[in-house]
Amino acid sequence: MISLIITTYNYAHYVERAIRSAIEQSVEKNHYEIIIVNDASTDGTERILENYTPYARVFNLEKNTGLAGARNFGIKKAIGQFIVFLDADDYIHGDMLKVQKLFLEQNNKLDAVSVDYHIVDERGTHLQHVDASEHPIACGVMFRKDYLYSIGLYDESFRAREEEDLRLRWLEKYNIHNIAVPLYRYRMHGNNLTKDNEVMDIHKEKLQSKHQL
Repeated sequence: MISLIITTYNYAHYVERAIRSAIEQSVEKNHYEIIIVNDASTDGTERILENYTPYARVFNLEKNTGLAGARNFGIKKAIGQFIVFLDADDYIHGDMLKVQKLFLEQNNKLDAVSVDYHIVDERGTHLQHVDASEHPIACGVMFRKDYLYSIGLYDESFRAREEEDLRLRWLEKYNIHNIAVPLYRYRMHGNNLTKDNEVMDIHKEKLQSKHQL
């Protein structure tokens, strides 16, 4: 069983595309669930999500917790043995879950499976094929849930670079096998958190201090 977790904060403009890509997965419907965590959005996201309650378990948080907190909330609600994250402004290829599930089920030596990704623009035009083993991102990775718990889930004190902190702790104990097929779509737009240089710099220092980099 797979738990696909979509976290969203003020991405009403994009979130439906993400949800549709989750619903349209080729893996058997009884083999995965969709969890949507709305991190106290103020842009009408909650009204949009009402349309998708037949397809997903929707949770509307009353207080904004940040991405790490929202992802941890989703993990704790998940019933699947495998966890995958999808950002609300991104979307995925219809076969992504099926391919990743096959790899993990058929090879117990694999702890997590990532996939390459296409960077896309506002209209979904493919701009670049990126090797996720060289330039990893937080989403599009299928983790074994019990291993996420064993490393303590996300550190909620990080309001940026939380995926880098998680990956460093993960790789101390476990592996991530990358499939060189671009099955994730990473959307570039003006509101990407990674473009907030001040926030990223502050948490870079926090990351370096925590891990003595």
